[in-house]
Amino acid sequence: MGASVTITRHTTASKPNLHVVYTVEVVMNGSCLTIERRFSEFVALHNALNDEFSLPAKRFLETSLFPSAWIDDMLLAERKAGLAEYLAALLWSPEYQTAPALIDFLKRDTTNPKLAVGLEDYLPSTLSRKNVLAMARTASAKYELNGVFVASAYYPSWAASSVPPETVDYGKYDIVFFAYATPNSTATLDWSAETRAILQRVVKSAADSEAATKIVLAIGGSEGSQWFSHICSTTTNRIAFVATLVATVKEFGLAGVAIDWETPNLKAFGNPYSPTDAVNLLKLLKALRSALGTESIISASVGRLPWIGEDGFASTDVSEFSEQLSFINVMNYGASATSSPLAHSSLGNAGDNSNAPSTAEGAISAWIAAGFPTSKILLGIPLFGYVYKSRKTSLSSIDVLDSFASSTFIGSHKEVTPKLLTNAFISSKSLSAWRGLQTPFKYIVKSGALVKRFDGNYGQGDGYTLAWDDVSSTPYLFNTEKRTLVVFDNTRSIAAKVHFAKARGLGGCCTWSLDQDDGTTLQDVIHTAIGE
Repeated sequence: MGASVTITRHTTASKPNLHVVYTVEVVMNGSCLTIERRFSEFVALHNALNDEFSLPAKRFLETSLFPSAWIDDMLLAERKAGLAEYLAALLWSPEYQTAPALIDFLKRDTTNPKLAVGLEDYLPSTLSRKNVLAMARTASAKYELNGVFVASAYYPSWAASSVPPETVDYGKYDIVFFAYATPNSTATLDWSAETRAILQRVVKSAADSEAATKIVLAIGGSEGSQWFSHICSTTTNRIAFVATLVATVKEFGLAGVAIDWETPNLKAFGNPYSPTDAVNLLKLLKALRSALGTESIISASVGRLPWIGEDGFASTDVSEFSEQLSFINVMNYGASATSSPLAHSSLGNAGDNSNAPSTAEGAISAWIAAGFPTSKILLGIPLFGYVYKSRKTSLSSIDVLDSFASSTFIGSHKEVTPKLLTNAFISSKSLSAWRGLQTPFKYIVKSGALVKRFDGNYGQGDGYTLAWDDVSSTPYLFNTEKRTLVVFDNTRSIAAKVHFAKARGLGGCCTWSLDQDDGTTLQDVIHTAIGE
């Protein structure tokens, strides 16, 4: 198909803000076609085709912070030449000439009304610096985070009784991940009418707050991933599941979805698994990105090592995954057995194993080495701890994990309160009742073992001694008389993790879960450490 493409003109549209629409002239086989398209539509086409050709660079932040008519003209000239060259390359390529996405792109009479106007569509000189930073902060999906450190948290459906959606201070969160909807054997979702109603309340409350908080639906979880391997294994199942997720996003007005399949190709939680899980997950993500477009958030909760490949080892190249995902949430917690007092959410190891996968330093290094961009990595931070029956007054050495395939993985997003526990249990001040369970920070405080001080930090109480493990940067409590040792995170350790994440250039942090906080004390520490 011989073709030539020229873009010499553009127009502007006024809603939602002044943005650019390019006039594209295409000559094919002697026929002339004129269409109008936004830059974001070219990006969507590129993502749908997953082609090897290049688009003009995204320059929203760098041009918008120094707005002028001269920069507008420079940007427009660069875009016109680059977009014309890109489209011509597609039309000359036999591999893409008949692709449905390209045909639809050429045949549509107008710009795509289903695709929201993207950041890169705006004219820099029409926006104030304040608006630029606000828009960059609330932007998501394939756009880089542009230096904005994201504060996010999970809100599990069972939290509604203790922290009603209407009482959440959404201004403290850029993203709230609502958990969970569970995949089933028919590639649809299992979730109760009550859970759906709670999600509706969360979406409405966030909108009413005018905080610009993104609400994302989390799918799966450690105990809800039974059907992921089956769903991802065939094209038919993937198509059906993508259709389900797209319909759900539209129904509830969500910003996107989080695929919380925590253990592909791993024997964990009794979930079926397959050597091809990682390959099939990538296929699902590509189909989902194509269907949702570039403006939607697609994230994944992951372990401390990259996904396990067909050879049984952690993947060494996850760059293709990063092209589809807005973020990964690296769950730096709970990867050690509960029989011996260990730091389950170590920041690092001051000893010989500073890059052990069982530490934040090691986990982040592993994902970066495998090709995942730092700006798309969220550091998972627990608002819970573990209670051990022990007379020890110090923590054991940090676990050194060479592969999750041979380790116990309990760092999951599991339901522990209040649905599974009786009111009498929750009201009990005895920490011994929490042995073997994720113990919310607020219940450590309610037990009296921690006492909030006038400066917002916490000190020891009820006969416990508060100590600090320098090796892992972990606080812990012990009471030898009660044969109890508690490992947890407090204001000091969480601040240290946020400072680490910022120093490494990560995209942000994500807490599990906001209902486990003592009010918003720990979340406030995160904002202070971010510098907000």
